[in-house]
Amino acid sequence: MNTDFLKLIGIAALTALAQGARAELKWEQTSVDLKPALGDKQAVAHFKYENIGKTPVHFKSVHASCGCTAAQTQNEKVGPGEKGEVTATFNIGGRTGTQVKTVTVQTDDPDPSHATTMLTLKAVITPLLEIQPTLVFWQNGEEPNPKIITAKANKDAAIKKLDVISSVPDFTAKVDAGSAPNEFRISVQPRDTTKAAYATLSIKPDSPANTANMFSAAARVMPPAPTPGTTPAAQAQLPIIHRAVARPPATAPTPSPSPSQ
Repeated sequence: MNTDFLKLIGIAALTALAQGARAELKWEQTSVDLKPALGDKQAVAHFKYENIGKTPVHFKSVHASCGCTAAQTQNEKVGPGEKGEVTATFNIGGRTGTQVKTVTVQTDDPDPSHATTMLTLKAVITPLLEIQPTLVFWQNGEEPNPKIITAKANKDAAIKKLDVISSVPDFTAKVDAGSAPNEFRISVQPRDTTKAAYATLSIKPDSPANTANMFSAAARVMPPAPTPGTTPAAQAQLPIIHRAVARPPATAPTPSPSPSQ
């Protein structure tokens, strides 16, 4: 048996031994979908793992993608056969809709394909109120008729009424029940449309699940349109007046002297 063949057998045996002895984290799942309940301040995801290798695994770093999410692991070292989890806590705050946050986990696994793992937290946050439109406006001089803002409440919020306050007295707001369950109609009306005005409408529901947050919309009366001739572009369209320029009278020719003179 030649020497090169023996070397190859030795290398293969060492490789197999190293692979059998290496550490490896097996994740139960790397993506978690959450639907926080109304009024929840946080959404928490648990990413469970197990070391299915033959040597310990050490965490080098656990890093969240943004400041609104905190991530941590139970232990810095995971022995063979041991289990644990990485916890990702997303602070909801005033955020609504679908929120996707990631956590990057790095270990000392010598295999680059296993050393870094990306964990994903997806949270779907239903708002307490959905307001449409968020702005109503009137043209200058338009009839000051009421315009409607619709506020649709989360069905779990148990909202019975809304309080709406205008930031200025130029607008009034009245709230009535909408045409569908959990719906409110906010009727907004300007006092005068002959002058420009703007107001923020503060909307406060009576839901105990959200006593601190206020919602808002806006109302506006547009300023009057520019008067023609007040802008350079308008002035350029004015007719050009041509004035006749008086010419000096023609000078009579000087008579030539007669031969007798």
